[in-house]
Amino acid sequence: MKVAIAHDYLTQRGGAERVVLTLLQAFPGAPLYTSLYEPTTTFPEFRQADIRTMSLNRLGPLRRNHRLALPLLSSCWSNLEVDADVVLCSSSGWAHALRSTGRKVVYCYTPARWLYQTDSYLGEGNPIPRLALRALRGRLIDWDRSQAAGADRYLTLSSAVKDRIRTLYGIDAEILPPPHCIDPAGERRVVEGIEPGYFLCVSRLLPYKNVRAVIEAFERLPAERLVVVGTGPEEQVLRASAPTNVEFVGTVTDEQLRWLYSSCAGVLAASYEDFGLTPVEGAAFGKPAAALRWGGFLDTIVEGTSGVFFDRPEPAEIAAAVGALQRTPLPPAPIVEHAKRFSADRFIARIRQVVEEEMVESTGK
Repeated sequence: MKVAIAHDYLTQRGGAERVVLTLLQAFPGAPLYTSLYEPTTTFPEFRQADIRTMSLNRLGPLRRNHRLALPLLSSCWSNLEVDADVVLCSSSGWAHALRSTGRKVVYCYTPARWLYQTDSYLGEGNPIPRLALRALRGRLIDWDRSQAAGADRYLTLSSAVKDRIRTLYGIDAEILPPPHCIDPAGERRVVEGIEPGYFLCVSRLLPYKNVRAVIEAFERLPAERLVVVGTGPEEQVLRASAPTNVEFVGTVTDEQLRWLYSSCAGVLAASYEDFGLTPVEGAAFGKPAAALRWGGFLDTIVEGTSGVFFDRPEPAEIAAAVGALQRTPLPPAPIVEHAKRFSADRFIARIRQVVEEEMVESTGK
């Protein structure tokens, strides 16, 4: 059985990239196709993989800012043909377009956010991607829907995205929650200068992540502390406006992230997430979450057991949710049990089964 894996681009450290690492565990030695690969800004484990990039990868500015490649990515992925019995396309808008000599299975994080939710995705930053989208949007929507129709099977990560896929593509996708990949039993490394007992926000610093609202909530909570993990286009402005009880630690190693989860009082997530991984990672350490009552968080948090919800990503509501966690502590044992539903072993077992089923469809054996 010849299996290949494809992913939009490997230029950052996020939940999607962790899923790709788990796919490589499920199928050791499988080649990994991607448009752009920047080893210094994604997970170091990819250095061990058989990564096959496109010609775009020779352009350093695109590796450093994949959004600049937006006008070029559709043609690059459409022209890629992969020789494999089954190709697993890890996609939020591009990799699902490749052509395969065998079966094509798409693991869809969301139909392209940059295409269907442009304003929340791009925010007020660099105008070049926005101008490119304005000129190309109609053609790209037609392209995107035709590529989705060419897949043999669609998988997705949550009920919210399943509904979105049905609405936009007319496809009934199977829900396969992604794994949390931060093993609580692994090595931990103290982040210097951080005292335990803070609340933790782990997020890319993008407009739709609503980290600004989380930070502003702590202006109302001067006796509490917030630690923010992550980088992104909004980092400079967020740092400049943050109160003194908020600390930014940027990019951290997995060892440091384990310590941060284990030492926090709870995890905060105010973003419009398609899955909502960070509350699950925190739950593996027995830590409760306060999250936006939206999208993937509805699948990953059990209210009153593993966390609490707030209804709008506004500072007052986030501050109230933090207060709720403090007034009524949630016992850690049920939180840890909840996290087991999202283990890597479960994910690997099901994705292998899916590939075997597609092989039967392909070969009749």
